[in-house]
This record gives sequence, C-alpha cells and structure tokens, in this order.
Amino acid sequence: MKRFITTLQNIWKIKELRNRILFTLTLLLIFRLGSYIVLPGVIPAVLENQDNSNPNDLLGLINVFTGGAFNNAAVLALGIMPYITASIILQLLGFAVPYFQRLQQKEGESGRRKLNQITRWLTVAITMVQSGAYLTYIRSLGAVSEELPAGIFWFSNIIILTAGTIFSMWLGERITDRGIGNGVSLLITVGIIARLPQSIFVELNSRLIDGALLLFVVEMAALFGIIMATVLIVQGVRRIPIQFAKRMVGRGANAMPQAGARDFIPLKVNAAGVMPIIFAQALMFLPATVVQFASGGDQSAMGTNTFLRLLNDFTSAPYNIIYFILVVVFTYVYTALIVNPQQYAEYLKRQNAFIPGIKPGKPTSDFIDAITTRITLPGSIFLAFIAILPAFAAAAGINQAFALFFGGTSMLILVGVVLDTLQQIESHLLMRRYDGLVKSGRIQGRGSRMMGLGAGG
Repeated sequence: MKRFITTLQNIWKIKELRNRILFTLTLLLIFRLGSYIVLPGVIPAVLENQDNSNPNDLLGLINVFTGGAFNNAAVLALGIMPYITASIILQLLGFAVPYFQRLQQKEGESGRRKLNQITRWLTVAITMVQSGAYLTYIRSLGAVSEELPAGIFWFSNIIILTAGTIFSMWLGERITDRGIGNGVSLLITVGIIARLPQSIFVELNSRLIDGALLLFVVEMAALFGIIMATVLIVQGVRRIPIQFAKRMVGRGANAMPQAGARDFIPLKVNAAGVMPIIFAQALMFLPATVVQFASGGDQSAMGTNTFLRLLNDFTSAPYNIIYFILVVVFTYVYTALIVNPQQYAEYLKRQNAFIPGIKPGKPTSDFIDAITTRITLPGSIFLAFIAILPAFAAAAGINQAFALFFGGTSMLILVGVVLDTLQQIESHLLMRRYDGLVKSGRIQGRGSRMMGLGAGG
C-alpha cells in the first residue's frame, strides 16, 4: 500500500503526466454531461416509463456502450458508435480492397492521414442514416411532442445527433493527442463504467434485503477472479525466439565477430481482441432485430416464435451454444485476417534475423502460421467462455445489469483499455526514472521490438 501511495505521488510530481490526466478527466466529464441533455421535441417522462434496457438486444447493447445516453434520447445518444462502425468497415475493406490495403500498409503517415479523413466522412454518412432510424424509434415510443412540426423535428435532430457524434469523435482525438491513452476506447469505457456503480448498488441492496450479504462478498470475489483471468488472456503471448546474424565489430585485422542478439516474436494468444464477440453478438441480434423492425418495433412479435425468443434470451441454452460456437469461429477468422505470417517472415529476412532451426522464407512463414493456429484454439475457447459468463452469473441469481460485467464485451473492453492506460502512465514514470506500476518495471507482455508486427495484414 505504501508503494502504491508513493507511485501516486510520483505521478502527481510529473507536470506533463498530471496535466494529461487532468485534461483527460475534464473531457470525459464533458462527454458524460452530453449524455443527459435531451434532444429538442422529445418528452423525457415518456422515455422514463419505457422498458428499453434489455441488454440482450441490439438497442440495449448500444445503450450500454453510450452509458445510458441512448435511452435518454440525449444529444450524444449515438455516441462514438458510428465512428467505431466506420473504422471496422474500413479495416475489413483493407483486407479485400487493394486501395485501402495500400493506405494501411505502404503509404506511411500520408496514407494514415488519408484513411483517417475517409473514416471521418464515412462516420458522418453512417451517423445521418442511424440518426433517422433512431428518431423513427423514438417516435414509435410516442416520446415526441406534437407541438413541434415534424419537418423541424427531423431536420434539427439529425443535425444535432450528427454533430454530437462528430463532437465525440473530436473529444476522442483530443484525448489521444493531449491526454492519456486511446481516446475513443476511453469514451466507450467511461460509458460502460457509468452503469457499474448503480448495478453494484442494486445487487448489494437485494442481498441485504434477502439477508445474504456473504453471497454478495462471494460474487465480488468471483468478479475479481474473472477480471484476473481476463487480464491473462488479454496479455498472454507465445514467445517465438529469434536470433540476429553475427556481425563484425572493428576494422581490418582487428575486426572481431560479435554474437547475434536474441529477441522474440510475441504472438498474442488472443490476437483478435474483442472483435469476435462483437461480430457474434451482431449476428445473434440480427433475426430478432429484423422481426422487430418488420413489425414496427412490436416486442410481442417474437412471442409466436419459440426459437426467436430463445435467441433473444441470453440465459437460454440454445443462445449460449450458438454464441459460443460463433465466437470460436470468428476468432479464427479475424486472427487469420490480422496476423500475417508472411509479413513476419519478410521482416525477419530484411533484419537479417531467423528463427533457430527454421529456414528463412516460406518455412518461417509456415512455422509462424502453425504456431498461431495452435495458440488460437485455447484463446478462442477461453474468449467464448468469457462471452457466455454473464449467462452463468444471471443463472446464479445476479441481476442482469450486474451480470453483464461478469464477462462479454464489457469485461474485455474494460480490461483492455485499463491495461493500455496503465501502460501510458508506466512509460511516463520510467522515462523519468520513477518506479513503475508493477514490480518488473513494465506491464507484462509488452517488451519486444517485434510487438504488434503482422497486424493489419
């Protein structure tokens, strides 16, 4: 505890780091305030009486990521989600379209700037389409004032929602440039965390009423254990040793051969990150979402179809079995897209390095591909298990809002973003010769010059 307090004091001593943290917290506060400013023409009292918080449908997931702004019909109701959608679309296009692939890999900084500009324009287009769909949804709830002319309501609110997303995107970029950590990820994280205190309080209150306080302690211990296990899967790497060729030191007769330096290729056990869960959830939501829109948003439309009702119940066995299989499959697919063994092999050849016992070129690429395939299996199974953990938590009697934090997308995003933020703080401390946040002097799994090579392939 004393060491932790000393570390906090060291963080406050570093002026640049202190300013970055305060700047980040200020922008995050502004972002949260935008989640409570209601759109003009919307009746908040009507929204409060609606039960739109089902975490298992598409709208409920968006509401979780926006910290409740979606259900509040706030000016930041769509949040940063259209930007995330645009980024995913362009990332997938980078695997299939040569033009985008060239921008991502070969054109350096100018290519990245052009890609960022395309992402922004695509975000605007996606936001305008989603704004229209969102306003239709709000109108179907009867939450729109009849006093405001329909034309003004649609035109003004589409502009406001689009401006809100652009403002959120701008906040994320400012946090990335002048704050601490990845700004876009932090905006999503703060939306998820905003619902955590209320969920814990509701769970604690229900346990106090039932006289089962010890059970609440057990639940918190289980949550801590799941967080630690998730950290392991996020940080876990398979190190492939590599060796650089010997070089001559000195000139002429005094030249002496020097042994080649050793390093390693860190292949992540979970290279796909949270994307397989997002894709699997989107696919699971698709049938029920199509039925709801076809029936004009009527939730009872699924009542006549038992299978659809089971797919919309994250505690049902069919839902979890299909979800588990989809996450495993998407993990393999996405890993194959972002991890490029040939790029590793070419990099090693350019650096005059090799894997001991493996010939350069295609044998090296095949060896890395085989290792990636092997480690992806346990990684995908563990990721799928994390994805369905909320169902087990709900089955154990935990309220649904709190059960969502026992796994799934929320858990992976929280752990990943917190680790990245800690890495940023760690680097500032170590640059100024202060002790880091961990005893080893760096966050585990982030110490090789080859880290991150092969992504985007």
